[in-house]
Order: sequence, then structure tokens, then C-alpha cells
Amino acid sequence: MKVKVNRFTNELYTRYAWAFLRIGLGWIFLWAFLDKLFGLGFGTCRDKTSGAINYICSSEWIEGGSPTYGFLTNAAKGPFVEYFQAMAGSAIVDWLFMLGLLGIGLSLLLGIAVRIAATTGMLMMLLMYLAAFMPPANNPILDDHLIYFIALFGIRFADAGITLGFGRQWARMPFICRNPILH
Repeated sequence: MKVKVNRFTNELYTRYAWAFLRIGLGWIFLWAFLDKLFGLGFGTCRDKTSGAINYICSSEWIEGGSPTYGFLTNAAKGPFVEYFQAMAGSAIVDWLFMLGLLGIGLSLLLGIAVRIAATTGMLMMLLMYLAAFMPPANNPILDDHLIYFIALFGIRFADAGITLGFGRQWARMPFICRNPILH
């Protein structure tokens, strides 16, 4: 039995697929921010040998830890290793990274300023890919940073903030109408 899907139904499914992807990526970015801020034990404050979570550890940002130090000193490889390791622990880099995670996460979750959030997220993923620029362990070409980059690229151009988000209301605000780059 062949199911006939009309154009409207197909467009509706496509809009919801982009919206769910946008919300999922928004949560990934916001969770990374919260984990690095409070040391929730997923990427931060977990003992490497026992796996135990040490809440309120010295690695969390509010306790003075650097959210970029671990990745930039341990994961950085390849031709750009010296450049990225020199940035590890820099207060400016930490602030930019954390504000980026927060802004991208909230924007994608709410469906506002999605174009800027997606573009910024693409830049962040590209930099993280370049920092660990060696063939990934699971695939000689692609890693999760590039897949996130591709997903954000699609979200950037899919007008994904209007479905299950506040993108339509955001776009009607007078300030945003005068500055369409903020869509």
C-alpha cells in the first residue's frame, strides 16, 4: 500500500525535524555551559579512574577552574597544537567560550537569533575540530564537531526558529526588523 504524502505534510514534517534538531543542539550547548559552570560531573568534576562525581570541585568555573584548559591542553593535536595550547586557561578565551555556549544554547532552545547562534556555533565547532586536528579515532575524516557544524549549517538556513520557538515573534520586533542580521 502506497501512502500519499502531500506537499504541505512533507513541509510540516521538515519544519518539525529542523525544530527538534535545533532544540536538541541548543540543549547540548546549554548543558555544556551548565556542566562547566557548576561541575555537574559529565565533562567536569568526574574522577578519571573511579568515575565518581566530585561536585563543587576546583575544575568548575565558579570555583575558579578554566572551562577551556582541559580540552586545549589534552585534546589539542596536529599542526595547530601550539596555537591552541597557548590559549589554554586564558581568561578571555574562557569568557568567550562560556558566553558562546550560553548564548548559542539559549538562542537555539528559544528559537531566537537562530542565524547568529548557528553561525557562532559553526565557528566554535570548526575551532574545536582544528584544535584536535588529527584523524579521529572512530573515523578518518569526520568527528562529532564536523557533524555538529553540518547540522548548524542546516539550521542556519532552514528558518528553524519559527517552529516550536519564538522566532516569528522575534522577527516582528521593530529593532530586529531594522537589523535583519539579528534574525
